[in-house]
Amino acid sequence: MQISAAWKLQHFPAGQMKPYELATPGFDDRFWITAKVPGDVHSTLIERNIIDHPYFGHNDIKSRWIEDEEWWYRGQFNYEITEKSDERHELIFEGLDTFATVFVNGLDLGTTNNMLMAHVFDVTRIIRNGWNCIAVKFDPLRMHHEQKELFQWSSYTKERPWIRKAAMNFGWDWGPRMVTVGIWGAVRMERKSVAKLESVFARTADASTDEATVLIDVEVKAYAKHLHIDCEIILVDQAGQRVAEDRIAVEGTTASVDMLVSAPQLWWTHDLGQPYLYELQVNLFADGQQVDSSRQTLGIRTLELELQDENDNPSFAFLLNGVKIFAKGANWIPVDHFIGSAPDARYCELIDLAVEGHMNMLRVWAGGIYEKDVFYNECDRRGVLVWQDFAFANALFPDFNRDFMDNVRKEVIYNVRRLRNHASLALWCGNNEIDWLYDMKSSSGDITSPFYGRSIYHELIPEVLAELDDSRAYWPSSPYGGNDDNDPNEGDRHNWQVWHGSVYPRQFGDRPVLDYSIEGVTFKNFKKDFTLFNSEFGMHASANRYTLEKNIPAGQFYWGSVEMAYRNKDTNHQKGILLMEGYTGIPQNIEEYMNFSMLTQAEGLKYGVEHYRRNKQRTSGTLIWQLNDSWPGTSWSMIDYELLPKASYYYAKKFYHPLLISIAHEPGEPLQVWVVNDTLDSYAGKVTLQVITYEGEEVYAKTWEANVSSNAAVYLGKMDEAEALNGNLAENVVVKVSADGFAAPDNLYYLRDQKDLLMKAAELEVVSDEVSQTVTITAVGTLARMVKIDLPQGRIRFSDNYFDLLPNETCTIQISHPEGIPVSFAGLSVSALK
Repeated sequence: MQISAAWKLQHFPAGQMKPYELATPGFDDRFWITAKVPGDVHSTLIERNIIDHPYFGHNDIKSRWIEDEEWWYRGQFNYEITEKSDERHELIFEGLDTFATVFVNGLDLGTTNNMLMAHVFDVTRIIRNGWNCIAVKFDPLRMHHEQKELFQWSSYTKERPWIRKAAMNFGWDWGPRMVTVGIWGAVRMERKSVAKLESVFARTADASTDEATVLIDVEVKAYAKHLHIDCEIILVDQAGQRVAEDRIAVEGTTASVDMLVSAPQLWWTHDLGQPYLYELQVNLFADGQQVDSSRQTLGIRTLELELQDENDNPSFAFLLNGVKIFAKGANWIPVDHFIGSAPDARYCELIDLAVEGHMNMLRVWAGGIYEKDVFYNECDRRGVLVWQDFAFANALFPDFNRDFMDNVRKEVIYNVRRLRNHASLALWCGNNEIDWLYDMKSSSGDITSPFYGRSIYHELIPEVLAELDDSRAYWPSSPYGGNDDNDPNEGDRHNWQVWHGSVYPRQFGDRPVLDYSIEGVTFKNFKKDFTLFNSEFGMHASANRYTLEKNIPAGQFYWGSVEMAYRNKDTNHQKGILLMEGYTGIPQNIEEYMNFSMLTQAEGLKYGVEHYRRNKQRTSGTLIWQLNDSWPGTSWSMIDYELLPKASYYYAKKFYHPLLISIAHEPGEPLQVWVVNDTLDSYAGKVTLQVITYEGEEVYAKTWEANVSSNAAVYLGKMDEAEALNGNLAENVVVKVSADGFAAPDNLYYLRDQKDLLMKAAELEVVSDEVSQTVTITAVGTLARMVKIDLPQGRIRFSDNYFDLLPNETCTIQISHPEGIPVSFAGLSVSALK
């Protein structure tokens, strides 16, 4: 039963009030603030106009007082108790942030100290028939860390290693410090009698088109002795038909069965097939009477992490149902700084966009949370694999402290049990960048202490997984493996040569070197990288105009303003300037900044991903940093906080397309033409390369026969740059590659950097039709570079945006809203870079 209580909220100086008075059922809380649960204090105060929205301007600083107060929630609800004497009643909080004391009907049930897991209280002896009262007291964090040791390394803040809470709350290089507090998960009551299902764990042992074996473990808790307990296990397909069933006795507290499924429908990522989901039903019986039941989806699939290929070479590749896939995706951070208040629709929209962008994997980054159920359910349903980090990011952690380690063990056990049944879950990963950065910081002398926390990732988590989840691979850290944990020749890699200027190659013990120069940070460095799997890489781009204008005070929306600088939380803002200086030139105004940064990010990611995909025989995945934003800032995201995609997202719809035609080229060097096929089908057709002037004259063309086998990268051929130019300037032509016979999208290339191109100002003919929700755009007479459609609204989608139009080419763009409501065209504008 979900508790829909009338919740109230109030704050006090820490320790000033007597807890038993505020927790008393009859306490007069009518003057307290009305609050929503799930939610958080910040969102409640925003909704009640008590604080200015922290996302606007510098208002986050004005709300810092919240983290120093003691906060109380009170809720009232009615509950019916039957006459069964053997009923057990549990109060479950799916998320408490963070140090809480829970009271029911005035009685102290206990405390919590972990945001990252649910908390269960047995209230059988104190719950009442009819009216009941819950009170929850939240301590300021400082009461639980200010007497603790400070570690030499904890990125962005020193107190967080002791606190099991989303690390990004304390600030990161893409968001400000906003230390949340409150009941961030649902609150519910569960009643059981005689016995209950503690857990059901189902996973695929083996699978083919003919037969699959599903291993099912059931764990039971009995409230009485000398009972005969058994389970009925039923697998139901999407047509509602039973495809397998069994009935097994529970011995002690557990029961197991190997269930055979004939002609199974396998679960695939959306790009390879159907993400088919069965329903697994488990009914629990005690002495012949049903006492509990469970319903969950089940995807039948095998999934392995290959660390050595068929030729005994190092590998880092996921094999789904025996097929080696190329992981195309991005890193996922929390969808909002105010996690508890984020609606499910925000998750669904972001995953929709990921699927539309041809992504088949998302990495849940370690500095946030173990995501809400809606995230994993949607990934199961939409066919998106999940790389799951455990919640340890960029710090030393006190693994020498018994209480801390007991807390961590409970957190790990809870989340492994909660997530292990999801078909989408591909990998458990111990932490983000800790092993790699510990060595770097030790080598530079920034850290002289032992590697505190190492036993968590290399001992505790593997021990728990060995007991609770034998069905998927574990990777201790990201990046990890080789002669340096960021070694391209073993394990996964974070390529931060681009943007951060990290100098490689490097080995353990080498002092880290940064090169803050155009050559040091340029995205051209991607072509030097022949990693096995690139799990983090990217570069900044501005948010869309609407997102910035909505959150920046009047008069401050200009390039170089303090408010624009405040939107960027990265260290050393010069990196973005250097990237643009090398590719587009330095922006002179806000419009150029938005355009130049977006174009640099989009072209840079295209440059890198296409390189990695051409080398798919060695490289098996790219996860861009990052998919989304948690507040309206300037960051590495492909989709900004208002759920408006940037240019890089629209580029990704092509560079992540399962069929990709691409050109490898550097100034003065030959043009090499490739076709990449990530599907399970083979294709035959033709690929044509055309060289076209900005005025539309074709000056060169060549066609290749293309026979492309399944899951392969095929080199078609090359030509000298001079031959392709045919006497024209490289700065005055665009190269188009297109396919005939298979559905690869056309691809455009410029043979020199944007700043060096000799483009004329574009003339656009625009016809908008609000009835059909379309905009038709024609480039009149000359090429139009980065055509941008702007509407001052959030959440709207364009079938394409930030695209190029060849001379006299016409394109019709469909505009839509995820809720299906008509989009107003008020404020519509269409522009081009040149």
